[in-house]
Amino acid sequence: MATLTRNITKGTNPIGKAELLLRLSVSRNLVVRLKTGLWIAPERFNKGVFSLPKDQAARAEIRMIEDKLIDIERFLVNLCENTNSDALTKDFLIAQYDLFLHPKPEKKKRQPKEPDFFDIFEEYIEKKNISVWRIKHLRVLKRALMRYELYVRANGRPRYKIKLDEFSVDDVNGFEKFLRSEHEFYEKYPEIYQAVPADTHSVRKKPKPHPKGDNTIIGLFGLMRAFYRWCREQELTTNDPFAKYNGKTTEVYGTPYYITLEERDRIADFDLSANPSLEVQRDIFIFQCLIGCRVSDLMSMTPASIINGAIEYMPQKTKGERPQVVRVPLNSRAKALVERYAGRDDLGGKLFPFISSQKYNVAIKKIFKTCGVNRMVTVLNPTTGQEEKRPLDEIASSHLARRTFIGNLYKKVKDPNLVGSLSGHKEGSKAFARYRDIDEDMKKELVSLID
Repeated sequence: MATLTRNITKGTNPIGKAELLLRLSVSRNLVVRLKTGLWIAPERFNKGVFSLPKDQAARAEIRMIEDKLIDIERFLVNLCENTNSDALTKDFLIAQYDLFLHPKPEKKKRQPKEPDFFDIFEEYIEKKNISVWRIKHLRVLKRALMRYELYVRANGRPRYKIKLDEFSVDDVNGFEKFLRSEHEFYEKYPEIYQAVPADTHSVRKKPKPHPKGDNTIIGLFGLMRAFYRWCREQELTTNDPFAKYNGKTTEVYGTPYYITLEERDRIADFDLSANPSLEVQRDIFIFQCLIGCRVSDLMSMTPASIINGAIEYMPQKTKGERPQVVRVPLNSRAKALVERYAGRDDLGGKLFPFISSQKYNVAIKKIFKTCGVNRMVTVLNPTTGQEEKRPLDEIASSHLARRTFIGNLYKKVKDPNLVGSLSGHKEGSKAFARYRDIDEDMKKELVSLID
């Protein structure tokens, strides 16, 4: 059993006090002398016993020193009793005693790092079962938010950071103003667009952002609303920055326009043999007019997409949220186009020799101009919101093929659900109204019913 003997140093410090010492005897071969760091006037200590003065302050001081000494002794006795005898060495005892007298400060517990807004945004993209089309638009929104953050920092708030819980309706309004004026900031803040380009497709030069109209901003805010709704469902926040937002929330589209069957056939039958590459893109456009798919679905089609005389595909835009197979029977003209290109060496496994969607749209405008399909139509400028008169050969694009398919079919059958089954629109779709128009012939036909 370990024993302790109290003693004091022979010498004193400059104020006349001696240090209390301990002699720890564990065994005959293990005796350790320890300094306590406690100091006392030599006349107040004799043979291990403290003597107390009459002065109350001095008496309290000695009592405190004695209590500390008893704590040290208790520690040493417990250490010897609770440690295996094989481990009791002089170095071990001195090391443990030093830790007791000079304990290492406890490491402060790190506050959990606040989740980064954009990390959560990426988690949303990864965990949500959404289409490639929607992922693309979410990344457009993410880059716009990153540029907005840099813009605010460059304008008097250098520590501004978008935070999930703190993004308020004021931030929403500020972000909207930024989006509407972003095309004006490109020259003033080139470092922002170097760090976070508006378009990631361009490698050599960072393109200038285009002016954004109501529909574009409403679409981006719709995506952001869905993100915040998911965050609340996951209990990541209770914040709803759009709860008090008073901006526009409904997209506005002009009267749908499309080419007539006569105009379609004029393009289809026009002699473009002098320009073989344009002729190929004309054939692809006509085929798209006959099946009504989006360009992204068109360019993914292969010969295997044709099953029992019909084209079958799953629309990429809604595949994540609402997977469905669209089946469109091929008419004689569509079958003839497929047969014309079957077996060519330049197909690369595809149904037609496709080019990029951008070059395809450029080719469509050239086709319309060459074929003389330049009828004036009324369109809504997506940026200004104002109506404009434009010739078809200036505004024709791949999406016009989809509208042509839907508009002409609806004119024939007047059943949105039947047409929607061929275009991939769900029953009662609000978006369907963007593709068809109640034209003059249909109005006359309706009025004749009450003649």
